[in-house]
Amino acid sequence: MTKIAQKTSILFACAGALLMGGCVTSPDSVEPAASADKPIVIAHRGASGILPEHTLAAYKLAIEQGADYIEPDLVMTKDGVLVARHDPWLSDSTDIADHPEFEGRKTTLTDPNGNEITDWFVWDFSLEEIKTLRATQTRPGRDQSHNGLYEIPTLQEILELAGIPSREVDISFGSRHPRAGQSLNINGQTACLYVETKWPSHHKARGFDLAQALRAQIPEDFEGAVCDPVVYIQSFEAPILKELNETSDFKLIQLVVPQGYRPDGEPSYALEEIATYADGVGPFKSLLFDMSTGEPSDYAARAKALGLEVHIWTIRDDDIAPGFDDVEDEIRAVLSAGATGFFTDFPGTGRRVVDELTR
Repeated sequence: MTKIAQKTSILFACAGALLMGGCVTSPDSVEPAASADKPIVIAHRGASGILPEHTLAAYKLAIEQGADYIEPDLVMTKDGVLVARHDPWLSDSTDIADHPEFEGRKTTLTDPNGNEITDWFVWDFSLEEIKTLRATQTRPGRDQSHNGLYEIPTLQEILELAGIPSREVDISFGSRHPRAGQSLNINGQTACLYVETKWPSHHKARGFDLAQALRAQIPEDFEGAVCDPVVYIQSFEAPILKELNETSDFKLIQLVVPQGYRPDGEPSYALEEIATYADGVGPFKSLLFDMSTGEPSDYAARAKALGLEVHIWTIRDDDIAPGFDDVEDEIRAVLSAGATGFFTDFPGTGRRVVDELTR
């Protein structure tokens, strides 16, 4: 280990130990708590703490703030176009309720968790109709002054914003045509994509194949890429990741939650199973450490022993986990517990803390 890497490892270890009241700084007495490699900062739905989520403006701001990756959650319109929404329904992230022409378009379904939902769903609307909507801030305690300003972006528009070459495809995905990307360089910053597939099994039941659509449109790599990998693909549903593992070279991340989000809840997927088809795990942060004390678990160490990356969610400046004085302490605890990356609604804060820790 180089001296710089050694110091970085010690700093990560100290960050967690400070929460417990002390830190031993002798190189011989400290086991590194996290990788010496620089953890990645992932802009959760863009800079969603500041601007309405999943808008080109929020992604652009995240890139300006130094995010390594921007995260578009993808759903599909009824004419087969991938667009960015956190949920397939539209009521809480758009102004659709203000559109009388769509008043009678609500439907009812059962979500993946068994809950019945009545709402407007993306897959019941054409892209032309979706483009008449405007995004809204989903968390009531945040700035609402940007509501109604921004369109719902397509994956194509997001790829162009990030400067990633895309493939133009017809709706049937029957042919692929390489297309040059438009490079974006804001204050020397560029970013790549961390895609989440939303409700892939529900899409498939309606005749929409998200895995095929992703393979058709997103490059697995390209010359001059600023990130390695260029794209991560994550999902709460294992079948789509297993399919992509067999049919693509994308880096795949299995999202994991503790059952019931209880402190003692069992993870929704076993690490040993995940390692057979994915490159990493995206655990809810309580799986890495006790959110009331900061005491780390062995979850990240076990994941990394299986060769898995560990990208936790979600860090929020305005919603700090219990037991921490500020968000910086929470980020340090996450990294001390072994995370190799983290999702944040405020990528500027994440960038600053990571740079301070790894300077």
